[in-house]
Amino acid sequence: MKLKNIYLILVLALSIAATSCTEDESEAPIISDLELGAQNSHIGHLGSDLHIEAGILAEGKIKNIRISIHHEEEEGEEHKAIAQSATDDHDHEHEWEVDSTYTGVYANIINTSFHEHIEIPADAEEGEYHFHMYVTDLEGQQTIVEEELEIKVPNADENFPSITITDAPSEDQIFTIGQEISITGSVADVQGLAGIFIGIVSESAALEDSEVTSSNAITLLHTHDFQEPYEYNFNASLSVGDANDNNITPNAINWESGNYYILVKVPGVDGELSFSEHYPIVISVD
Repeated sequence: MKLKNIYLILVLALSIAATSCTEDESEAPIISDLELGAQNSHIGHLGSDLHIEAGILAEGKIKNIRISIHHEEEEGEEHKAIAQSATDDHDHEHEWEVDSTYTGVYANIINTSFHEHIEIPADAEEGEYHFHMYVTDLEGQQTIVEEELEIKVPNADENFPSITITDAPSEDQIFTIGQEISITGSVADVQGLAGIFIGIVSESAALEDSEVTSSNAITLLHTHDFQEPYEYNFNASLSVGDANDNNITPNAINWESGNYYILVKVPGVDGELSFSEHYPIVISVD
């Protein structure tokens, strides 16, 4: 009788332990509401940037988020192997590919909204691409979402976005530490706005307007979210000496004295790009 009781106790203890372990195990990350391209069009345009947004829930906390984009013809074992490694970066010798791992504000948390924009070179190959998002948690669990993506040449129509500037710095106005640089105005497009980028660009960089991005300029404003998709009023400002800019994911600023200009860059939903004139300013931090 005693042996039977001991056996029952052991079975019950093992059952409780198994249940406890099961309850402690977290579910694999969940990726929801993925948006790819302007208005979730799954289309990117040469010389513009690609909008990516998704909700992420990871009970085991996010370790990293990886984005891979490659031309459809490049599908093969090299890309399938990406799922085996969520932390190693790879360099591929193709005209345009993306293989980027994000941590920063996304790491070590349970729930987040992933929102990034990836620049598409003007000379990238157009055509069909594959898009992959990998979310890996701290327990090693990984969830993958795959989508089709089309890279196109912007439409050559006459409906380019309009840019109206109502207030801007005077020509060659000097700004020192603590002084605010600002510009106001509005943009509109009868087909719909895909975004707006306003940057402070160094003259010494000698960039074409189409080359200006958040990676080579100080961002005054960068957004793709509009309550009214056809018109947007903006008031963008930044003070000299601020630690970070106003990019969607803020970048640290290394302020240097020199000649700069403010540029407004606006893509329409069909990929057509409009640029403002240059507004020259001087920044002095010495």
